[in-house]
Amino acid sequence: MTGFWGRRQRAQITEQDADLTRRADAALIAADERVRLTTDELTFAEAELGTEATQPLREALAAVKQHLGEAFQLNQLNHDDIPDTVEELRTRNARIVQLCEWAEGLIEERMSVLADRIAHARRAPQILAQVQRDIVTLRDALEPARATLVRLGARYSPAALHRVEGNPAEAEQLIGFAEHSSRIAAERREAGQREPANVALEAATESVRRSRALIDAVDSFEIEALRAESTLNAIIEDSRSDLVAAGSAPQTPEVRAAVANLEAALAALPAAGVNTDPFAQLTALREANSGLDATIAAARERAAHPLPGADQVRNAIDDADRQLAIARDIIGGHRGWIGADARTRYAEGERIREELTRLVGHDAAMGARPIDEERREQALLLARRAAYLAAEALQLAQRDIDAARPQPAQGWGGPGGSGWGEDRRGGGNAIGGILGGLVIGSILGDFFN
Repeated sequence: MTGFWGRRQRAQITEQDADLTRRADAALIAADERVRLTTDELTFAEAELGTEATQPLREALAAVKQHLGEAFQLNQLNHDDIPDTVEELRTRNARIVQLCEWAEGLIEERMSVLADRIAHARRAPQILAQVQRDIVTLRDALEPARATLVRLGARYSPAALHRVEGNPAEAEQLIGFAEHSSRIAAERREAGQREPANVALEAATESVRRSRALIDAVDSFEIEALRAESTLNAIIEDSRSDLVAAGSAPQTPEVRAAVANLEAALAALPAAGVNTDPFAQLTALREANSGLDATIAAARERAAHPLPGADQVRNAIDDADRQLAIARDIIGGHRGWIGADARTRYAEGERIREELTRLVGHDAAMGARPIDEERREQALLLARRAAYLAAEALQLAQRDIDAARPQPAQGWGGPGGSGWGEDRRGGGNAIGGILGGLVIGSILGDFFN
């Protein structure tokens, strides 16, 4: 009977199920091999790096082995003599693949953290030998570096050499520390103390790197200084041309100040034969040259688009104040009749007027003190916006008042009386005249401005 059922179930297995079975077997083999290799790596890493550094990998291996035990158990169930349904086989194989992929992913994650340190530890003898060779080379480079500084001192000022003058002495100290650290690394490795040996080797390697950078900086200083001198000469010629061109630029106070600043920077350049600091001179002259270029560009932009005059701004503010005052009176005198639209326009106009006061100050708006040039354009825009909103509020208020007034036939005074009929015509004409005057005043004000 067992053989009969086994043949029947195998006959129902599809090619897709067979492929899943092959994948599960292959994943199980690969994961088991990965665990064995990682266990060997862990043994080496613990000897070289210590137990603290390898603790995460050790914990990951323990978890992986536990879950792979479940995978092996599922695989055993797939191959025992107890009949299984196709669904049972499919579920077990899928679970085996899932467990194996998780195991390999976790091992890969933990190993990637230690990979560089393990590789470094494997190459420790070669690295130590290279460090010892580098120490000899760097000691031989100390005297040439000192000779280079002497030669540079004949051309450049102490301020210019300040950045590298102490490099040989500092490099010599680092080389001595590297020698000491490399000796400790060799002794500890011979004694089997791999973890402290690696720490000492890392210290020696870093000391060699820093000392090499200090010595190389002395050699590269001369090239950098020559490049700075060449750039300085080009900027000197460009600055002289800019001073000539500045004569045709708008002669604003800012342009005159920038010209004086550049002339002072040129005058501060030392005479020929004097030890110089080309880096500081290049920085100062470049800043003065760029400042003049930017100032001239701003002056020409302002000449092409002149700022509004102070009187024009004050007139616009006065116009906004008048229109807001009229709108305030109309809305306040007809509180029950004015709708939300008119009130909103008026409130926004008042808010912009407050912003205008913060921008130019109350005294400036009243003409007591000047308005800063850089604020005039914005102030003019705000004043015109406030006036426009006030005019809109008046128009909307007129609409609301007209809509709220009774028709002539329903007037209180009756025909020929002094009731709403006359008030409607008179009120409408009065507000229309106010609006017309404001609009005409605004147009004339802009025209004369």
